[in-house]
Amino acid sequence: MQVFRRSDASPLAEWWRTVDKGLIAAALILLGAGLVLSLAAGPAAAARIGYADPFHFVYRQAVFATLAALLMVAASTLDATWARRFCALLFLVCFVLMAATLLVGHEAKGASRWIRVGGSTFQPSELIKPAVIVLTAWLLAQRRKFPKGPWAPIAFAIYAVTVGMLLLQPDVGQSVLLTAGFIIVFFVSGLPWLWAGAFGLGGAALAFGLYNLLPHVRLRINSFLNPSDYDTYQIDKAREAIERGGLFGVGPGEGTVKSDLPDAHTDFIYSVAGEEFGLVLCAGLALVFAVITVKGIVAASKHPDVYSRAAGVGLFSLFGLQAAINMAVNVSLIPPKGMTLPLISSGGSSLLGSALTLGLAFALTRYRPETKFSQLRPA
Repeated sequence: MQVFRRSDASPLAEWWRTVDKGLIAAALILLGAGLVLSLAAGPAAAARIGYADPFHFVYRQAVFATLAALLMVAASTLDATWARRFCALLFLVCFVLMAATLLVGHEAKGASRWIRVGGSTFQPSELIKPAVIVLTAWLLAQRRKFPKGPWAPIAFAIYAVTVGMLLLQPDVGQSVLLTAGFIIVFFVSGLPWLWAGAFGLGGAALAFGLYNLLPHVRLRINSFLNPSDYDTYQIDKAREAIERGGLFGVGPGEGTVKSDLPDAHTDFIYSVAGEEFGLVLCAGLALVFAVITVKGIVAASKHPDVYSRAAGVGLFSLFGLQAAINMAVNVSLIPPKGMTLPLISSGGSSLLGSALTLGLAFALTRYRPETKFSQLRPA
């Protein structure tokens, strides 16, 4: 079906012709799945926390899923220049807010990562991640135009101060995720072997230091390696939910483990999906995440512009890695880490951050090497 006439050269028509509609459809499928799963996990979570309205999280998910869809589409309309400008402003705002969380932030589970806004909370670190990826990709791309500039040190400084702020909160999981994304951007941009060696040594030293300095990191790793010696209630419940669901699940609304599973509507919503809808839905969700990530990375890797190529690969990798970490935690493949499932878990900041990540990735990869933007206009 032809939505716009071929003679239509409006910005909206040109966006429609150049954006990957399959990837946008896959992202919307995930948002839809999040709404369905919020109906499964939300009422139990509301009852456990003490909300009078059992559909509190369902309504909240519907509002933020709508906002996330609008943000994703809006971000995908940006060109490479405006994406970089937007991310520069976003980085500054979010960095200031992250600093504010250390002073006046809302504390939960021993971490101060949130700013309270009215009756809700906002986590600026969810939005700063894609901004850092885009900015560092642009800075590293400048090395080819201006070889004598200190582009790599500046990019590393932006990454370092952001990770430093994350560790002060503390948020080790997001630090690891951002580090992986940054290394991928550096690699795609042409990582020198000297830098590769430095990253390897620095990463090993940081991991050793975090294990010894942060008790909760040491506890999570030790409990994963020796589960019989520690309290692993949350992970055991998550695994129990998936095992109980079997291949096709116990049916919508019929799950029981979710009532006893902490964070069932956020970090462990994948387990709720496993109990009520079975391994078939879990595999389907994993497949959609894989399609978005792999297809996006392949498309980005073919882009002729170094900046767009590195940023696109980094953003799609960031999205895919977060999904992989969350699912791996739910099935006990890696140590537990409080990380949401992109576009599905309840949480306004997480939904908006994931949507912005994909929207920027779509924006930076919607121009194909064989198709110049000007060629889409009628002769």
